[in-house]
Amino acid sequence: MKKKFLQIENAAEEPRVLCIIQDTTNSKTVNERITLNLPASTPLRKLFEDVANKVGYINGTFDLVWGNGINTADMAPLDHTSDKSLLDANFEPGKKNFLHLTDKDGEQPQILLEDSSAGDDSVHDKFIGPLPREGSVGSTSDYVSQSYSYSSILNKSETGYVGLVNQAMTCYLNSLLQTLFMTPEFRNALYKWEFEESEEDPVTSIPYQLQRLFVLLQTSKKRAIETTDVTRSFGWDSSEAWQQHDVQELCRVMFDALEQKWKQTEQADLINELYQGKLKDYVRCLECGYEGWRIDTYLDIPLVIRPYGSSQAFASVEEALHAFIQPEILDGPNQYFCERCKKKCDARKGLRFLHFPYLLTLQLKRFDFDYTTMHRIKLNDRMTFPEELDMSTFIDVEDESPQTESCTDSGAENEGSCHSDQMSNDFSNDDGVDEGICLENNSGTEKIPKPGLEKNSLIYELFSVMVHSGSAAGGHYYACIKSFSDEQWYSFNDQHVSRITQEDIKKTHGGSSGSRGYYSSAFASSTNAYMLIYRLKDPARNAKFLEVDEYPEHIKNLVQRERELEEQEKRQREIERNTCKIKLFCLHPVKQVMMENKLEVHKDKTLKEAVEMAYKMMDLEEVIPMDCCRLVKYDEFHDYLERSYEGEEDTPMGLLLGGVKSTYMFDLLLETRRPDQVFQSYKPGEVMVKVHVVDLKAESVAAPITVRAYLNETVTEFKQLISKAVHLPAETMRVVLERCYNDLRLLTVPSKTLKNEGFFRSNKVFVESSETLDYQMAFTDSHLWKLLDRHANTIRLFVLLPEQSPGSYSKRTAYQKAGGDSGNVDDDCERVKGPAGSLKSVEAILEESTEKLKSLSLQQQQEGDNGDSSKSTETSDFENIESPLNERGSSASVDNRELEQHMQTSDPENFQSEERSDSDVNNDRSTSSVDSDILSSSHSSDTLCNADNAQIPLANGLDSHSITSSRRTKANEGKKETWDTAEEDSGTDSEYDESGKSRGEIQYMYFKAEPYAADEGSGEGHKWLMVHVDKRITLATFKQHLEPFVGVLSSHFKVFRVYASNQEFESVRLNETLSSFSDDNKITIRLGRALKKGEYRVKVYQLLVNEQEPCKFLLDAVFAKGMTVRQSKEELIPQLREQCGLELSIDRFRLRKKTWKNPGTVFLDYHIYEEDINISSNWEVFLEVLDGVEKMKSMSQLAVLSRRWRPSEMKLDPFQEVVLESSSVDELRDKLYEISGIPLEDIEFAKGRGTFPCDISVLDIHQDLDWNPKVSTLNVWPLYICDDGAVIFYRDRTEELMELTDEQRNELMKKESSRLQKTGHRVTYSPRKEKALKIYLDGAPNKDLTQD
Repeated sequence: MKKKFLQIENAAEEPRVLCIIQDTTNSKTVNERITLNLPASTPLRKLFEDVANKVGYINGTFDLVWGNGINTADMAPLDHTSDKSLLDANFEPGKKNFLHLTDKDGEQPQILLEDSSAGDDSVHDKFIGPLPREGSVGSTSDYVSQSYSYSSILNKSETGYVGLVNQAMTCYLNSLLQTLFMTPEFRNALYKWEFEESEEDPVTSIPYQLQRLFVLLQTSKKRAIETTDVTRSFGWDSSEAWQQHDVQELCRVMFDALEQKWKQTEQADLINELYQGKLKDYVRCLECGYEGWRIDTYLDIPLVIRPYGSSQAFASVEEALHAFIQPEILDGPNQYFCERCKKKCDARKGLRFLHFPYLLTLQLKRFDFDYTTMHRIKLNDRMTFPEELDMSTFIDVEDESPQTESCTDSGAENEGSCHSDQMSNDFSNDDGVDEGICLENNSGTEKIPKPGLEKNSLIYELFSVMVHSGSAAGGHYYACIKSFSDEQWYSFNDQHVSRITQEDIKKTHGGSSGSRGYYSSAFASSTNAYMLIYRLKDPARNAKFLEVDEYPEHIKNLVQRERELEEQEKRQREIERNTCKIKLFCLHPVKQVMMENKLEVHKDKTLKEAVEMAYKMMDLEEVIPMDCCRLVKYDEFHDYLERSYEGEEDTPMGLLLGGVKSTYMFDLLLETRRPDQVFQSYKPGEVMVKVHVVDLKAESVAAPITVRAYLNETVTEFKQLISKAVHLPAETMRVVLERCYNDLRLLTVPSKTLKNEGFFRSNKVFVESSETLDYQMAFTDSHLWKLLDRHANTIRLFVLLPEQSPGSYSKRTAYQKAGGDSGNVDDDCERVKGPAGSLKSVEAILEESTEKLKSLSLQQQQEGDNGDSSKSTETSDFENIESPLNERGSSASVDNRELEQHMQTSDPENFQSEERSDSDVNNDRSTSSVDSDILSSSHSSDTLCNADNAQIPLANGLDSHSITSSRRTKANEGKKETWDTAEEDSGTDSEYDESGKSRGEIQYMYFKAEPYAADEGSGEGHKWLMVHVDKRITLATFKQHLEPFVGVLSSHFKVFRVYASNQEFESVRLNETLSSFSDDNKITIRLGRALKKGEYRVKVYQLLVNEQEPCKFLLDAVFAKGMTVRQSKEELIPQLREQCGLELSIDRFRLRKKTWKNPGTVFLDYHIYEEDINISSNWEVFLEVLDGVEKMKSMSQLAVLSRRWRPSEMKLDPFQEVVLESSSVDELRDKLYEISGIPLEDIEFAKGRGTFPCDISVLDIHQDLDWNPKVSTLNVWPLYICDDGAVIFYRDRTEELMELTDEQRNELMKKESSRLQKTGHRVTYSPRKEKALKIYLDGAPNKDLTQD
């Protein structure tokens, strides 16, 4: 006892080893990571045993290797049989020991099987059913448990079978391919076929790709293989992978394709030999016994689940087969005309099986159509099927005397017809036997096997069940297949192959345990058998799979090639598994552009080799020597250099990067230097600081210089560090930290540490060291703060000016009138008039002093306060604003007025061209009419350049060097783009405030513009500006600054923002700032009058109630607040005449509300916008042309659109408007009587459904609408007609519905379907359109789309 206690005490004192093992194999979808804390004396073999138990692998089928790089000398796998202790094996107690669990000798670990011999059904449930996603195993239930362990699924080494990868929705294909692969006769015959590469492209050869797939299924070591090569040979692209099809349909189409490919080969008749049977389609006269018949062939037998009209399903496949051959009696109106009796007689019509194929395919028709709901449905009723099926009872056993049978050309249905809806259209007529062959004289025709010969050997054994799980809208296929090698059943569920039992097969019968009532299918499992394949039990014909030594020579060569390819892939995967993939950045030493790439380097490559790879990857061979480059650890997000790797040139990258990982928390930077420079050492723990030197005199901010510091350094020490780097005196140095955007902090406490000041990994500071008095001012009042504030908020924009702006034209004209030389056209665009008629450059104008600008602003405010309040608001909106542009005498005024007049009369083409381009950009006519109204709108008498007073405030600016390269593009790129809309907070698009003055900010905001040479391809004749502007400026002020470059007032041009997709959207919120813009955004300027206060842009559509398309866009117009409807109509008349060719008088059309496509309230002429009618930006109205005088005189009236339905003619009359004085139903009936003449007691009406024109099929209208609602007023349920524009259908209840023949109904249905599809209305429920399944024999889709 004492000895035992001593052992325990020693064990407690023994050091322990912490082992962290990462599973890096592909045996499981989710790789586990386990942790073991073992005594240091634990032998290695015990470690392997514990790991095997933890992860569920068989011990000895996996390797453990070091994963933390500590033991660099010992990279070989650990010995799983060794008795060496963990301590002796170099495990370190008290530390984390990282190990990787890897494949052993290239083979995946074998998963430890759980004991399933107890016969518990719950175990088998895990094998059967769909596997909707990787990591879960389906069952017969619709719901799948996610907690199931993968250790119970057998991998390839156990089952011997390989799965197929589901490309997306190709489970139906995988099920069929596995079934064909597990059919010995089909596989062996496919192997015997030899591909001739000289005759066909292997990529498009379907048999060859099937051969390759079967060889891989038989020999591959993978868990699952791809089917992309097979689908590519079908001519399918990647989109086909997302189309789910019927497995029976695929079977037919694939067999057809194989037959075409195998023509004139030994396999030409293979499909028919294996799968084709024969049956007789007959009609027998019950009076004389005369029988007409024909022979049909089939590849599968479709069996209905429920008889038509029945609520009970067939109980078994045998029942369904008996029903399939059950004859029906043709009597009454369906009597058969007998050629022998020469009259119509009662007859018996049916099918008889004459020959069954070697491989019998039964399709259980579980997909049906519910005529009550008009939806496709799936029948989940229970239908049993035996493991062995005796088909002898279904062969033709009628022993009729040949004298009673005869032949006739009319004795059968049309060629390819079906029996009672049970035969599928796949039954084709046999070419060898024509319809109406007589048994008495068939010696020269194909011999029909005698029934007695078939009966002796018609026992079929089941070997494949293709299961569907889901609904008629979609689901999942998988196959349960019996192997003829070991008589075991397996579930082939895409990439998962598992062993199952006969009990699992029974679960695919479908149905529920309850009674088989009509609704039993709705509560049954949705997982059930869909196709069954049986093989005839015939020892003489039953084949076995070819062994490897029995392969034909060409298959042996194919096996060898595929093995070599697989080994090559395996080696490549091993390389991939040991390859570090990390982001690589490099600042180009010449272009100064940050380049990005992905460095893929093997973990055993040294740092020196990685530098060489990165050097070549970044194409620096011709730029800089390789010894001037090095790799450093980098944080791209914070733009932070974490550390450099001095003296580690020979260290493997795997160790430097911390192992091979899917993602890294850091990046690498290929740093460069000049030959005369020395690399700086970056140590962990340092912070990086970008230092910008500020020059107050030049008002410039220099490009950054990088220094590194420690967070525990004081501000004084930091200043000394900067002083050495930038050569400025530390005594007078001011240091400003930009902690985040627009957050500037002056470092004033000398003893404070950088950490306390808010420094982080990567920082930006601005330094200034001058002797000016600015040093003594409060920081926020200082020149330094203003300069930095402006620098932080300045963005660069590229502005595209109009191709031929009026401004350019007017300036050239003015120069010529003054007798001066016009000069270069480009110069003209860059200059504007200066004092005393001299030319003043744009640069000079933009460099006007801030003081002068402030005095101008103050003067403008005073003039605005003291000005004549009686001035008309129709005068220029810039009358009271002075500008340095026009400091001239009265002669200049004359010039400008002449310019204005010339532009309005002599140069309309410029505006017309702009109108067209604007229309093109927006892909409609939504802006063209407004553009055409430029300078001549009745709402604006704005002139181009009022010489006396149209002076525009311009800001003093920095020189072009003041905008440094240290922009905040990264921060701006991360912002979500805000699209400008046409609605402002104030509900108007105006750029004017209540006093009529510009709402643009008068305060100083930085603006600088200079000509810019755009890239090639931007279009000849276009003028670009590069604008540096404070983004806090409003759009209105921004437009004012652009006036001298555009040549017109800001009220006469529009700003369009260009987005990444080259889409242009107009920016109209003039009181908003440019904060949503970021560096290098593009802007397009288009000519066109901008809106004033109280004006709204309105889209006008024509309402055509009796046209196929009732809504037609006419033009854009401008309506103003306080305007009456009649005034807006007066303004529309000339625009309608010029732009739309509509000649209308003011009393012959009306305006009415438009809600999407629905016409609404009729606007009366005396209504006032904003008072009686709510109006908003981008408003839409209907214009309706009247046939006569306007009937609507009051808002109390109600205008409805009536339409008569004539059931006896199956047609609808055109719409007629009915104006009611009240909402009374009686008044509505009176009005309908007036226009139709139908007696009041016989009028029935119903409200139309949906959007105007409430189209409905004439086949549905008579019974689908709610006719004759029991109400007395229209504004109550179920009508709710409270506004103009409602649609009322009416009819004469005494009028009988036309009786249609089937042919007439079908024809009418086609016409109605075509009509309603054109108008965008659906006839009936239509699920997502299914794409026809096709296999293209030439390897590409047929271009003849008429075949679809």
